[in-house]
Amino acid sequence: MKRLIAFAVCLAAGAAVAAPPKVLRYAFEVAETSLDPVKVDDLYSRTLTPHIFEAPYKYDHLARPIKVKPNTADGMPQHSADFRTWTVKIKPGIYFQDDPAFKGHKRELVAQDYVYTYKRFADPANKSPIWAGLAEDKFVGLAELRQRAIDQRKPFEYDREVEGVRALDRYTLQFKVEEPRPRFIENIAGADLFGAQAREVVEFYGDQIDAHPVGTGPFKLAQWRRSSLIVLERNPEYRELVYDAEPAPDDAEGQALVARFKGRRLPMIDRVEISIITEQQPRWLAFAGAEADFIERLGPEFFNVAMPGGKVAPNLKKKGVRAYQQIEPGVTLQLFNMDDPVVGGYTPERIALRRAIGLGMDLMTEIRLIRNGQGVPTQSPILPHTSGYDPKFKSEMGDYDPARAKALLDLYGYLDRDGDGWREQPDGSPLVLRMATQPTQRDRSLAELLKKNMDALGLRISFEFAQWPENMKAARAGKLSMWSLGNSAAGSDGSGILSRLDSRQVGAQNIARFRFQAFDTLVERIRVIEDGPEREALFLQAKRMAIAYMPYKFRVNRVLTDMAYPRLVGYRRPVFWQEWWHYVDIDDSQAPK
Repeated sequence: MKRLIAFAVCLAAGAAVAAPPKVLRYAFEVAETSLDPVKVDDLYSRTLTPHIFEAPYKYDHLARPIKVKPNTADGMPQHSADFRTWTVKIKPGIYFQDDPAFKGHKRELVAQDYVYTYKRFADPANKSPIWAGLAEDKFVGLAELRQRAIDQRKPFEYDREVEGVRALDRYTLQFKVEEPRPRFIENIAGADLFGAQAREVVEFYGDQIDAHPVGTGPFKLAQWRRSSLIVLERNPEYRELVYDAEPAPDDAEGQALVARFKGRRLPMIDRVEISIITEQQPRWLAFAGAEADFIERLGPEFFNVAMPGGKVAPNLKKKGVRAYQQIEPGVTLQLFNMDDPVVGGYTPERIALRRAIGLGMDLMTEIRLIRNGQGVPTQSPILPHTSGYDPKFKSEMGDYDPARAKALLDLYGYLDRDGDGWREQPDGSPLVLRMATQPTQRDRSLAELLKKNMDALGLRISFEFAQWPENMKAARAGKLSMWSLGNSAAGSDGSGILSRLDSRQVGAQNIARFRFQAFDTLVERIRVIEDGPEREALFLQAKRMAIAYMPYKFRVNRVLTDMAYPRLVGYRRPVFWQEWWHYVDIDDSQAPK
């Protein structure tokens, strides 16, 4: 009998070992740029990094309205009455994933790791696109430490202590900022950028660090073929963390997810395989053919195929496919390079040109034909779901009025002087708009519509094609005249998007290179005061100023549609944050037959 029992135990153990791994498969529509948080600023890289690295705080996965709660922190932060000093306790007993850089020793997460992480953004050698935004928080002494390295042309002094970010002891982290930051907790809830990195790992791998992300998070990098395939696997050293969330009492779906998963150890899946498929048709076909479990941001080209009449297509519904929709906390926007000799500048005629271009853009046709109705015209820079957003606010930003556009051009001297059908500049010189874009089918369709719109105004336009990462690099360097891209909120504070117009962010977030002191002063005031009527009034001023000078044409707030097969269980689209893979399960019994 004992032998039989032992044999049965062995069989059971063998069955457990042989159980197939739970794998989530889907595709990004844009390639990642890096896996080193200090180098990234794009949505797709920032979807990968927070699954590897961890910030002190995180967003409750199911809470709506949003709620921030401890992650690696031991309790909520303590702050001074003036919101200038924030103190965080780090939980003991959290460890980095094993890595050769640790030379066979277990490496515990400590407060100094976060100090080092923040200092990496300040190190001029890293050329971080995030530094300008981080500098706006005015950490005491951090910008000066950076400038010291620049002035002395010496390596950044990581060992020099600054008051702005320091470890008071092994597990106590303290931030000090020069001005009040009432919403600072959201800054330390962003694992995509500010998840802890170990100094010895960065120094061990040197300029290859972007291929060796080592964090304390639920997953670790298993394979990376740049711009092709990224594979993350469960981190076997991940601490014991269980599913828990606080959905609203009337949130039936959220309550059902908690009831199903509460107490389950995270992550619930073993592996995530991300392919890069930049064209919408093959990405859709991969999902339709069940080669992917999930499709994020369904291309509008296939919306009527997938969801005719706004409902899941019968052939997909029969397979158990579900759709998830929400207006994104983001926007598509078109930049005008304010340093450009044609569309840039602050003189009345240049402002009139940009306004005319904006008024001549037929956003409703874009939404109807190219986006299949999945969007609404944007009225202001402030993003949905963030503070300062007013769904009742209306402005010229959302108007399509070719007659008014032509009148502006005529009034400010943009005339067709030689009768060839194209307008010249006020001084009589040729006028050619230059628009950068990408060679995808959707971008080509958008370019065709824009050309048609500009032709109707008598404005000649040419298009320059390159891949998205190359265009972003060129935009930051001030080399593009016009370009369109998307922007997503990273938190509930509506002031984040205003970095796009802050002169201190030129070359980083401010890719339009807009410089206006009155706007900078307004933004600074918005950042330091608490939420309330005064702050809302300042947001209104910022909206009006952005609309008046038009360094960007804010175009469309998209309706995002995600779809999933029933084998993906527990999905809910995050509002601002990007990490969600560890909160879902894979049920292979529900796989398409």
